[in-house]
Amino acid sequence: MQPEPVFKSAGSAGGGQPLAPAGLTVNDRRRALGVEGAPLFGWLPRHTGNGERQTAYHIRVWHGLDDVEVWDSGKVPSERTAYVEYAGGPLGRGASYRWSVRTWDSADRESGWAEPAGFDTGIADSDWGASWIRRAAGETDEYTLARVEFAVADKAVVRGRLYVAASQQYHAFIDSRLVDRGAAFAYPGEGYYQVTDVTGRLAPGTGALGVLYHWYGPGQGRPEGEPGLLVRLVIEYGDGTRDVVVTDDTWRVSRGPWLDAEWRNDDGRDFVENVDGRIVRAQDGWASAGFDDSEWERPAVVGVHPAGVFTHLTAQLTRLKYTTVAPISVVTLESGAVVADFGKVVPATPRVRFREGTAGRHVDLVAGYLCNADGTVANTPHANQVTDLSYTYVQSQGDQIFEAFTYVGFRYLEVSEPGEITAVVQHTDTDPARAAAFASDNPTLDAVFAMMQRSALYSTQEQFLDTPTREKGQFLADAVTISRALMHGCGDRAATARAIREIAASQKRYWPDGRLNAVYPNGDGKRDIPDFTEMFPGWVWDYYVASGDAGLVAETYPVSVAVTDYVRRHRDPETRLVTRLSGGAGPYEFGIVDWPNRYGYDTGTAARTTVNMLAVDALRSTAKQAALLGLPAGEFTADADALVEAINARLRRADGVYVDGLGSGHASQIANAYAIALGVAPPEAHPVIADHLVSLGLAMGPMTADVLLTALHLAGRDDEVLRRLTDPESLGWANVLARGGTFTWESWEALDTGESMSHGWGAAALAPLQRALLGVTVTSPGGREIRICHPGSRLTRAAGTVWTQAGPVQVDWNAVTLTVEIPVNVTAEVQLPAGSHRVGSGRHTFTIRS
Repeated sequence: MQPEPVFKSAGSAGGGQPLAPAGLTVNDRRRALGVEGAPLFGWLPRHTGNGERQTAYHIRVWHGLDDVEVWDSGKVPSERTAYVEYAGGPLGRGASYRWSVRTWDSADRESGWAEPAGFDTGIADSDWGASWIRRAAGETDEYTLARVEFAVADKAVVRGRLYVAASQQYHAFIDSRLVDRGAAFAYPGEGYYQVTDVTGRLAPGTGALGVLYHWYGPGQGRPEGEPGLLVRLVIEYGDGTRDVVVTDDTWRVSRGPWLDAEWRNDDGRDFVENVDGRIVRAQDGWASAGFDDSEWERPAVVGVHPAGVFTHLTAQLTRLKYTTVAPISVVTLESGAVVADFGKVVPATPRVRFREGTAGRHVDLVAGYLCNADGTVANTPHANQVTDLSYTYVQSQGDQIFEAFTYVGFRYLEVSEPGEITAVVQHTDTDPARAAAFASDNPTLDAVFAMMQRSALYSTQEQFLDTPTREKGQFLADAVTISRALMHGCGDRAATARAIREIAASQKRYWPDGRLNAVYPNGDGKRDIPDFTEMFPGWVWDYYVASGDAGLVAETYPVSVAVTDYVRRHRDPETRLVTRLSGGAGPYEFGIVDWPNRYGYDTGTAARTTVNMLAVDALRSTAKQAALLGLPAGEFTADADALVEAINARLRRADGVYVDGLGSGHASQIANAYAIALGVAPPEAHPVIADHLVSLGLAMGPMTADVLLTALHLAGRDDEVLRRLTDPESLGWANVLARGGTFTWESWEALDTGESMSHGWGAAALAPLQRALLGVTVTSPGGREIRICHPGSRLTRAAGTVWTQAGPVQVDWNAVTLTVEIPVNVTAEVQLPAGSHRVGSGRHTFTIRS
């Protein structure tokens, strides 16, 4: 007989008075500065009873300085808790607001008001009143110091905001204190500015504002542009007056202390950093009042914004977080050099303090992924992705600090002179409260989860990265895979929303035929890879399911439609298959397939199976978007169904296994994984296909290996999901760990082939791990409905947290017990061996009696 499930819930149905909402966000950020358009409010309702739902909400918004109310929504009957649009009167530009919310539960009992949260609105191009300035340098690797002094009145400062845009990166200082770092690469016509609260940095008297900006031309992730700096500092006083400081011809500029250098590589095109500490010492205090800048030059003034190539700026809501970390060990070599080991690969700038420097002494620094047999840090093309990770520093006399400006990925740092070594690690600023958690009875699995979570976070900077060492570009496929891991592993949706908008912009700039750039922004202009383009509609839908943000779906829907039109134009009338999908070049022509090794995939066929299956996904995802928006979806659905019929008729062997393309005899793992994961294979064929997938071990690259795990899970082979994730002897994540890796790799063979050992796309397997081995699947947009399964793997225990847009879902299971904690407004279908149960919010324990 099947065991009979029994469950009980902690607490009581109905509970008491609901608690005040928590986790207030605007545009899905805790403290949003620069909100453009109508703010989108979010919160987490908190009710003490089980099975509770929010039945209504009430939002109030008031001006941040004078507490004048600007919107009172009244009581709104609704369960919505995310992306709730402001519906009041016009908001001022460049202004601060506060807001709060209260909710009602299923018994119409109201909560208290949430602790108020703040946000700032953005400014328009016409609001800047500032000029773009630059140093007339003509350098290919330009570091410029720009400064101005200003007066702060002797009265209470109630608000200070610093607005900065720079081409291409900057550090901003007030009275020599670092207040902001900007890293926002975009096309000049699609540029970003950043807003920083500097209220606490403004004191009465004369102050100084300094900006160090770095322009180094086009590269992966950096479009071709021009150097420039734009600054607006607004100081508001308690009496209602304000002072405004802007860039203009009264500023002074000077060359920074970086010396001429060579390229680190020929692709990402960072420069080796050579810094002269004697010049640094001579420029001490340059961002403080009273510094003698009489020998500095006046800037070249491009014009009041918008001017020249700088036609439009958008506020960047995502920001970077910087953390200074110490190495886990430091070893002194026979030469006297020291080698610091940071324990794992980090995206960081090295920082070394020399307390007793000697003027003119040259210090060599080498960062890297590996150490040579003699303990030195390897800086060979094979070890470091054909990238020179060296630095040079010339000491001044006495106590001083060397800190590089541009980050790279590395684990080890060798310094020829002893010093106090640290690294400034950077990544997108996610909310730690949203981080997923996972722990099981398998230490290898736990280590794999941690590596993937960390790799996704470290691969998300001002944009999603190919790698933090070589190609810092935002490749579309890399962005799709890393974004999935970031949304599931760190609960962050904002970086994905930004990236979707950026990639969509490439279609308008370059592709009237519906394609998308393979990497954007970038320095090589118009460039596509066909199957990258096909991934876009499905990516948008993934984002919607995770977030519930229908606004972004509506905004990018025309882009998805154009993608499907591009695909449909390539259908062969005889076979009805997508054939020779135009685009790409060289080895990427007609599609990348399973880069970099392809594992025998037959690329010689004109109608590739992977391209056709991705076309099905693009059509179906666009159909879902149309239906969501209340638009006709039937055409997309019919075309998807017809393509599925053609695939199953022409690209499948008699035994039900899929070949690589029309006329091919090779049945790759990637084609068959797509068949199940993308819903092309009929369910009755899943067992045969799954057997074929299992027989191949792991025969596809990290870029799409999450698709393999998804297919195995959907086919009921969770044991094989566990095997693929934890086998240290075969290709895969555990083998990366076993070979010393601490970051997902570009290929499973990267250590042997010299490919990237810091490549975030392998982190996408985090999501199927949560579904298959923790047992949590989000089944409706925004996490309002979830499915929790008691996994059928060889694990005997797992526990963890998945942060949905509706709040954290917590699961703890072992062989006989399953405990779940469900957020308010969420319904969970709990699937056990003996049957299913639907439960609402609260803590529920299921005991399986044998």
